[in-house]
Amino acid sequence: MSKQKSRNTGIEMALRKALHSAGFRYRVHRRPVKGVRREADLVFGPARVAVFVDGCFWHGCPEHATWPKNNAEFWREKIETNRRRDADTDARLDDAGWLAVRIWEHESVEVATDRVITAVRERRRVSGVLQ
Repeated sequence: MSKQKSRNTGIEMALRKALHSAGFRYRVHRRPVKGVRREADLVFGPARVAVFVDGCFWHGCPEHATWPKNNAEFWREKIETNRRRDADTDARLDDAGWLAVRIWEHESVEVATDRVITAVRERRRVSGVLQ
């Protein structure tokens, strides 16, 4: 499991390429809020949108999560801890005025791109920030 990529995964790279092609600019692997030790995969600073691309196994996808039979208690606790940390991250970002967008690795790039673009445009419209 230690060989699994945590950065620059296939879906993340495809999402970045699609967003860049659509004219959106972002920061990669940054902490959106100082003092919160959580790193987003994509950060749209002026719009205050943080995008997280979550793996189905590691983050307990409701559609595709699998529970290993070997060392089951360890893995269940590990995945549940990840879920709690994700919820805490979303709450901390919300408290700081940020929007967290969670993309599952199984989502199509087109759907994920549309979700991010919609979120960023809406936040820009509300805050008066232009692209």
